[in-house]
Amino acid sequence: MKDNYGRNIDYLRISITDRCNLRCGYCMPKGIRLAPMHDILTYEEIELICKAAVKAGITKFKITGGEPLVRLGCPELVGKIRSIPGVSQVTLTTNGVLLGKYLDELMENGLDAVNISLDTLDRETFRKITGCDDADKVKESIRLAVEKKLPVKINTVLQKGINDHEWESLAELAKEAPVDVRFIEMMPIGYGKQCEMVSGDDIRQKLKELFPNMEEDHSVHGNGPAIYYKIPGFRGSIGFINAIHGKFCDQCNRIRLTASGEFKPCLCYGEHVDVKQMIRDMADESEEEKIAQIEKIIVEAIQRKPQNHCFESREEITEDRQMVQIGG
Repeated sequence: MKDNYGRNIDYLRISITDRCNLRCGYCMPKGIRLAPMHDILTYEEIELICKAAVKAGITKFKITGGEPLVRLGCPELVGKIRSIPGVSQVTLTTNGVLLGKYLDELMENGLDAVNISLDTLDRETFRKITGCDDADKVKESIRLAVEKKLPVKINTVLQKGINDHEWESLAELAKEAPVDVRFIEMMPIGYGKQCEMVSGDDIRQKLKELFPNMEEDHSVHGNGPAIYYKIPGFRGSIGFINAIHGKFCDQCNRIRLTASGEFKPCLCYGEHVDVKQMIRDMADESEEEKIAQIEKIIVEAIQRKPQNHCFESREEITEDRQMVQIGG
């Protein structure tokens, strides 16, 4: 479906939980209040929403959190969404800690690709960023996913004075394995507003100096706004998602669904369209009628998409929740 600015919205990111087994400060700072479980969408409600989304023209779905794999039954949900007629792709974003445990089950249920968050290769820095000592589990999950030939993207957020010196070692993960390493600029959402962001352009320039033959990679890598580069001798590619220094709103193809049932047309604005209460108010209606009404709400959310985000003007950002509460 086209939005009011002619963009084809065919991608829905679904947060299935606001819980996580890590405690990365820029996403889940101390003292955060999570939603009570009765406010979280059930899997049956999510499946209904996906069926309605397909009718509205959405064919690609990303399962996110929080950490989606801390919610029991995630692999089965992937299978249910993947089996909906018209769905072309279901992918997952995870911190990787539990991925090794569920990888076979996820792939059996039709998972098409996985994004794994990894901000550091150093064990102590990992503990400092996440509050946990699970770096080895994440690295093993990456190894297993590559071994099983599941397409892998590694998402890295650099912070000044914490892990920004690791740009070269993180990039070189794409040298030995056919993975996409993506440097994502810190988004000024929630606690992220207080973190000192590292410019993707600066990292790209450093890589260009180190690898003068690095060239832009124009092949399709997925649904996101990353710009990719190929380095001679590397099996994978390097990507940059520069939300601040490389505005990509004219190519935005997505809306988001929070774990508590709100459609978010844009990440940086607080505006949302609630779908959960409508579904629960229609408990006695047929599935066909529920899907028809949900489709109307999805169309409304798409029509409310703004032309641009305002991350470069922090005083204009109206989303005041933490990243884990709205879905990454």
